[in-house]
Amino acid sequence: MVKKTDPVARIAALSEALAYHNYRYHVLASPLISDAEYDGLFRELQVLEAEYPDLARPDSPTQRVGGAVSEKFVKVRHPAPILSLSNAFSGDDLRAWYERIRRLDDRVEHASFVVEPKIDGLTVVLHYAEGWFARGATRGDGEVGEDITPNLRTVRSLPLRIPVPGNVKSGAVPPQAPKRLVVRGEAVIFTKDFETLNASRRAEGLETYVNPRNTASGALRQLDPKLTAARPISLLCYAIVEMDGERIGTQWEVLECLRAWGFPVASHVRRYTDIDAVVGYCAAQTGARELLPYETDGLVIKLDDLRLASDLGVVGKDPRGAIAYKFPAQEVSTVLLDIVANVGRTGVLTPNAVLEPVVVGGVTVRQATLHNFDYIAEKDIRLGDRVLIKRAGEVIPYVIGPIKGARTGRERRYRRPRKCPSCGQKIERAEGEVAYYCVNSACPAQLTRLAEHFAAVLDIVGFGEKLAIQLVGAGLVKDVGDVFRLTKGQLLELPGFAEKKAQNLIEAIAATRARLAAGGHLGRLISALGIRGVGEVMAGDLAEHFGTLDALTQATPADLQLVAGIGPSASQALADWFALPRNQELLAKLRGLGVWPTGERRKASAVADTLAGQTFVITGTLPNWSREQARAFVEAHGGKVTDSVSKKTSYLIVGAAPGSKLARAQSLGVPALDEAGLRRLGAGER
Repeated sequence: MVKKTDPVARIAALSEALAYHNYRYHVLASPLISDAEYDGLFRELQVLEAEYPDLARPDSPTQRVGGAVSEKFVKVRHPAPILSLSNAFSGDDLRAWYERIRRLDDRVEHASFVVEPKIDGLTVVLHYAEGWFARGATRGDGEVGEDITPNLRTVRSLPLRIPVPGNVKSGAVPPQAPKRLVVRGEAVIFTKDFETLNASRRAEGLETYVNPRNTASGALRQLDPKLTAARPISLLCYAIVEMDGERIGTQWEVLECLRAWGFPVASHVRRYTDIDAVVGYCAAQTGARELLPYETDGLVIKLDDLRLASDLGVVGKDPRGAIAYKFPAQEVSTVLLDIVANVGRTGVLTPNAVLEPVVVGGVTVRQATLHNFDYIAEKDIRLGDRVLIKRAGEVIPYVIGPIKGARTGRERRYRRPRKCPSCGQKIERAEGEVAYYCVNSACPAQLTRLAEHFAAVLDIVGFGEKLAIQLVGAGLVKDVGDVFRLTKGQLLELPGFAEKKAQNLIEAIAATRARLAAGGHLGRLISALGIRGVGEVMAGDLAEHFGTLDALTQATPADLQLVAGIGPSASQALADWFALPRNQELLAKLRGLGVWPTGERRKASAVADTLAGQTFVITGTLPNWSREQARAFVEAHGGKVTDSVSKKTSYLIVGAAPGSKLARAQSLGVPALDEAGLRRLGAGER
């Protein structure tokens, strides 16, 4: 029996268990343990890997949080062309395709067909070597794509090792994965996850995303993998591009093998033996697409016999053995009656279209998003225009643009507001940003949402949306500081409040104040203030870096940029917020009420400061450490890690596939170290 104290065996066991439970949760949607149990195992593994970094495995779930920021995407040539498909728009088109290929090869007459959903996502190409995920790329032009490996590692449904440990179905052992395997799939955001993401952004006063496909595509092409990790991206695989060993004979077997190895595969797949059945299924699915958990714009029909499909060849960039059946778009036109600007919690103004009611997909639509004011100008959308709107699934409908040919001359150009429609404060726009916003923290339109957010972040029991509306409407809360000034007598004068309810709320507010006064909750308070662009993570980083609100309020943009993840735009926005007189009054009120917590600074390292005064830059993939682990090692020994090589750089830490930083370091005479060299240097060896 293996002892739990054996770190090698325990790390291996935890890695395999977490990989299996991750697969059950994100691929099969059938978890066997609770989130709390998973988190407990995850934390145990984090502790062990920090103590024994040499033992961390490439498939460790701790590697999915995102590494260092890339300088650019490296080009990757695909092992075989990643082809597109020709389109069919009707049953007649499908039969015409069938007749074309039947005339080319008699075997088609007796062929079967596999029908799969045409997933509306970003095509990705996944490389596996000896069962381990080695590289991932975008489709690009079909011949050459972009290497997005670090970003794809953050996608929790992507198996880092195949077969997935413990993936046994009906007692059958999954087939051995080939030594080399290249898989094609689609990165998507499921509809429910997209709705949750946008709901969260609306609650924070941020601009919502237009559709899942663009959101997934944009997230996977971020230079910083941490930004990718923050998006709920999933994966669905459907083809083998290349593999070692005996070739799989049918598309149906390909899907079965992919499932057995642990890849997520769409469940809405059918196999038919004649084209008439295919046509009937396509017609039926046109009205049932809303039942799918992701966006789809059609179906893909493939010859099941892969050798036959290969023998039929390619015409242009389209394989003859497959075709896409496109659903009709869910678009309708109606009249744009008005444009109203709504003010979010952080002051962001979002324009919304007021429409002449129209039915789209069985739902009556009266309003639609216009994204932002630049979008209105770019599309030349005018009041009174007949506009085209689109609604897919439960996603908020949006205005695609005007039908200019329908104009009568009575349409009026829209003028964006110069002042906040609620408080009259002049609206501002940060350099390089799209959104306009009201910076008045006491703006009535923001205040209700902000008070609700403030109470939720600080965990004031019994303080929800309805109470926020009631308190702001009664004039008892003019800024969030007033929450701590509420009295039992004031509450008893409000409708719906009796002795016990008022007493419970006053006690909940007092308990929150006591927690904040006890120290260690500065990050929570910063997050609760609802500063634009400052979420829970950034608030925690600010609290850890500055330690007190006094230090934070006096910080310059340059000081703020010393905090990881805060760039010029964010630092200026933060400094501007703290400089506003109304916000200074709010902070003074909080101080006077005793709501002035401190942060938790990083504890002093117990190891020697052997790297004190030295600056390091990391490039490439290290054999045993992620970049975050290497950074933590340097910082624990007193050193500093930066992103750019300069004359002040002490050492460049080089891993596999280094980027342009290596050439830059060589030109400046900066010495290079590998991972082992860094360890020796940290141990005090020269």
